[in-house]
This record gives sequence, C-alpha cells and structure tokens, in this order.
Amino acid sequence: MKYVVIALLLAIVISLGTGLFYLRREDADSPKMLRALEIRVGLSLVLILFLVASYFLGWIVPPTQ
Repeated sequence: MKYVVIALLLAIVISLGTGLFYLRREDADSPKMLRALEIRVGLSLVLILFLVASYFLGWIVPPTQ
C-alpha cells in the first residue's frame, strides 16, 4: 500500500514538472499544459479516494496517543 501512495505522489510531481515545462516552452493557454493539469488533478483525486478507502477498509489506522 505504501508503494501505491509513493507511486501516485511521484506521478503527481512528474505531471507538475510537465506542466511547468509546457508553461515555459509554450504559452499559458497551451492544450498540453491543460492536459498536464487535468492529469495532476485526476491523480490527486485518485490518491485522496485511495487513502479514504484504505482508512475505511482498515488498511491504515490513525496513530494513537
């Protein structure tokens, strides 16, 4: 499970870098930059849903004091 979270975070950072690359290389209204933003938002949503589902399925537990 830890590897899934790390892979998703890495994919989000790569998508962020891709968007920055297209922002610097082309104009801000580039369809490639918009696609990178869509992918980043989608991956973030998948990560959040995965973490919430993992919590409710008991795969992760909150720390106790």
